[in-house]
Amino acid sequence: MEQTDLRAPTVTAAVRPVTPQQRAARAARNGGEPTLEFAERVPYDAYVRASTLHGLQQPLSEDPGEMSFLMVSQIMELYFGLTCHELRHAQRELRANRIWDALPALRRAALHLEGLNAAWQGLRWMTPADFNRFRNLLGEGSGFQSAMYRQLEFLLGLRDPALIRPFRRQTEVHAELTAALATPSLWDDVVALLARRGFDLPGELLDRDVAVEHEPHPAVEAAWVRIYADGGPDNHLRLLGEALTEVAERFGDWRWHHIKAVQRTMGAKVGSGGSAGLAWLQRSMARVVFPELWSARTAM
Repeated sequence: MEQTDLRAPTVTAAVRPVTPQQRAARAARNGGEPTLEFAERVPYDAYVRASTLHGLQQPLSEDPGEMSFLMVSQIMELYFGLTCHELRHAQRELRANRIWDALPALRRAALHLEGLNAAWQGLRWMTPADFNRFRNLLGEGSGFQSAMYRQLEFLLGLRDPALIRPFRRQTEVHAELTAALATPSLWDDVVALLARRGFDLPGELLDRDVAVEHEPHPAVEAAWVRIYADGGPDNHLRLLGEALTEVAERFGDWRWHHIKAVQRTMGAKVGSGGSAGLAWLQRSMARVVFPELWSARTAM
């Protein structure tokens, strides 16, 4: 089941394709000034849905700082979805053996993860006292419950079927997460690509249950050592390895920033969603994205 998280905007009467010739003619009529009159909705708003986006913030308190917390959380959700979109595009290219065509999507994903990391800066002002002014109003709400973040983890190969249980009563979301677990991760697709390129990988590694988290394998590590031994410009697998490393590193940065934000605002308090909070996040850091890409470096 193909997962889709970003959809093309519906073309409305206010959003019509404009040719370069039409654009030049309009600029000439306006004397170089922007168009100020439209028969219908402003085209920018019709395309970006800006008025809808700015209507989605509904704070639960009068505390002025809560808006930062709420909006930064929403921005992160958008970046989760955008990164998933790029990684799925890369998967499709790799499954078709188009390594070169997968690289731009992976580079974009790494840049989107940089934007995601930058979003943490908007919460650096928050002390425990600041957070406590509205934290109780969140009830059991927690970032742990982000379905799109789970999609991102599943795509990157971090898989734990138990983590979709909170969504059982949201049937559509639960079905999408179940389907994601049953679909190979990006790393699974990379390993399959290496096998198709002639690297000696065992059958049990290629035919395993993809719903279970990948365990590092020495044959995959050895394949990457061989790949990196060829520093030529035509070695697309080496370029793929570097693009994947960038994605993994930027994702690791986000997890680290998450830990530091929790330390700053909560210390070691119990998490809102019932977890051990800081301790749970620290344990999760031990799960490595694309593990053989990192371990292979010891033998290079």
